[in-house]
Amino acid sequence: MHAGSGIAPSTRKRARIEIIPLIDVIFFLLATFVLFTLSLNKSGGLPVLLPASSTSVPRDPSGTATITVTGDGSIAWDKDLITLDEFLARLQKYRLDYAGDARILINADERALFAQVVYVTDQVRIAGIPKIYIETRVAQSK
Repeated sequence: MHAGSGIAPSTRKRARIEIIPLIDVIFFLLATFVLFTLSLNKSGGLPVLLPASSTSVPRDPSGTATITVTGDGSIAWDKDLITLDEFLARLQKYRLDYAGDARILINADERALFAQVVYVTDQVRIAGIPKIYIETRVAQSK
């Protein structure tokens, strides 16, 4: 016996750190983080109230130029508000820079006039960019 302890050395318990539960917790946090980041919907345009669609599918905004039509009729290229002349100039420059892989994502507010969205779509087609995507949000089922 050790002096003053009153416990035999062979019966004294040693502290242990259990690492297996710690690994489980780390993997759980990692999986949660990965699922959360996959569910994020990054948009290159201005925040607008998108029209709802029951056939909406997730899209990948990487490699696209986002054109936003706001509720008051303003046009933005990615997150920059621009004039109509700037819009046409940027459209031509984008087509030249990305040649065969130019893609446009139209991000229009549901309160925007239909004629404004058609104008943007027509100008994209006139510029010779055939890949045009319309961003929507998933409609809530009733």
